[in-house]
Amino acid sequence: MPRMPKRLKFRKQMRGVMRGNATRGNYVAFGEFGLQSLDTHWVSARQIESARIACQHFLKRQGQIFIRVFPDKPISKKPLETRMGKGKAETDFWAARVLPGTILFELKGVEESLAKPAMARMAAKMPVRCRFVGRRLQP
Repeated sequence: MPRMPKRLKFRKQMRGVMRGNATRGNYVAFGEFGLQSLDTHWVSARQIESARIACQHFLKRQGQIFIRVFPDKPISKKPLETRMGKGKAETDFWAARVLPGTILFELKGVEESLAKPAMARMAAKMPVRCRFVGRRLQP
């Protein structure tokens, strides 16, 4: 089932402007390997879920997958052939805001030779260009 918030303070949000690079969530924190975004985009809950399923299917339930983005932004859309006016439309889907540098997914407990093709399958499901990254070594 697609992810979405349990409750909200406000049902509808403004679109907002996304600019700059990610300053939070931009390093591998939980796993050994990560999938890092190179573009700015909204990633829908369905895209996140399809990437998770593709990776899990490829890994045959080995290792552990960490999802680092959460779709908390309601995106509304007017139905087709509807006249203008009559207020803001109802929520169509939920999206996560993704900036360049955001780590989308992390993997733990698998070898790099298995993690790379698994991450490539996840990247194919994403609307942004992605790259495979490893954990930074602690000094």
